[in-house]
Amino acid sequence: MPDLRSFAVHLRRMNGEINRLVQAFAGDHGLHPTDVQALAAILDSDEPMTPGRLREHLGLTSGAVTACVDRLERAGHIRRVRESADRRVVHLYYAEGARTAARAYFRPLARATDAARSRFTEAELVVILRFLAAMNEELARIR
Repeated sequence: MPDLRSFAVHLRRMNGEINRLVQAFAGDHGLHPTDVQALAAILDSDEPMTPGRLREHLGLTSGAVTACVDRLERAGHIRRVRESADRRVVHLYYAEGARTAARAYFRPLARATDAARSRFTEAELVVILRFLAAMNEELARIR
């Protein structure tokens, strides 16, 4: 069985490579890396993201989230939509044009992921996804 150090080394390397891509995207689009984390949270959310949920997810203050959302909206990456039933509720959505730009920018990451996936059987990929989900759950507990 692979030891803990081997996992740690590979996870750090992967994290470093992904961070390099995220920082380059942020720099090319005049964003802060936290802004890109916010975009990912909005994109990955199973339900409409709110500024409050985004604050909790990123571990930021209300003021910092407001500044982040303002930057993202000004840059055309997201749009704010007030809920019709309760005008105080604001939902954050990834702007379609920004989604297209992000897909184009991160296409090499998608290709690399697909190339790596092709080296494994479907059964192995199921286990890998279980491991990644478990890692995310454990990391969320120590947040």
